Amino acid sequence: MAAVDDLQFEEFGDTATPLTANSDTTTINIEDPGEIPKHQSGPPRGSGREEDDELLGNDYSDKTELLAGQKKSSPFWTFEYYQTFFDVDTYQVFDRIKGSLLPIPGRNFVRLYIRSNPDLYGPFWICATLVFAIAISGNLSNFLIHLGEKTYHYVPEFRKVSAAAAVIYAYAWLVPLALWGFLMWRNSKVMNIVSYSFLEIVCVYGYSLFIYIPTAILWIIPQKAVRWILVMVALGISGSVLAMTFWPAVREDHRRIAWATIVTIVLLHVLLSVGCLAYFFDAPEMDHLPTTTVTPNQTVAAIKFS
Repeated sequence: MAAVDDLQFEEFGDTATPLTANSDTTTINIEDPGEIPKHQSGPPRGSGREEDDELLGNDYSDKTELLAGQKKSSPFWTFEYYQTFFDVDTYQVFDRIKGSLLPIPGRNFVRLYIRSNPDLYGPFWICATLVFAIAISGNLSNFLIHLGEKTYHYVPEFRKVSAAAAVIYAYAWLVPLALWGFLMWRNSKVMNIVSYSFLEIVCVYGYSLFIYIPTAILWIIPQKAVRWILVMVALGISGSVLAMTFWPAVREDHRRIAWATIVTIVLLHVLLSVGCLAYFFDAPEMDHLPTTTVTPNQTVAAIKFS
């Protein structure tokens, strides 16, 4: 019978009281599986991810700190300092070229393509390619215009290479330098929200000249109407890139000064385009051979004299 008494059920009191006495204990109700526990020890799950990010950082912060450390560690008179300006990959260069060919209103070219990593690689090689494109196309255009003329003697004009290099590189460096100095001066007078560095301005001017490389090649076509249409198209694309990029930098200034700045930028761009077309493609040629007319009497006299 003792075994039977051990199997009898006994009633206990409120079992929740000893369980809730310990504050670190988690209570789960089996009858309601959808109920959330009232108290759970330990930190929340989200905080662990945030702490890992704060301690380890992310890829973007690591790259930013690495690039910043490289630029700060090298003095400006060393080669390593200027090497950082050419640290750009092919994808970035093509992306910036595409952005200069497809300007979209409301999208800033510097903020969208340049500011993360301004470079001199793209502007340098774009200017170099444009120099040879203008010089070679100018010589070919001269040859095609006078092709078939008996009195024309073709002479390669190598001076066009040096002339094109002087014009293109002076425009790509001196104009941005003057514009940067002007914007710095105006920022000291009127606080503008948008400001550009000298390297960013050089970048914008360099990439904006890319459209003239295919334009210079198409200038070989010996038709003035076609050439002027090409000039207008190139001016519309590259000029809009410059105007939309630098307008936010002068928008907060006085209206007359802001419009005068944009007009000056566009006029200098027009002067470059029209000047290159007029000098390298529409210049008068002086390479014709001298023509002499020989009369029959002069021929007879020359025979007798000999």
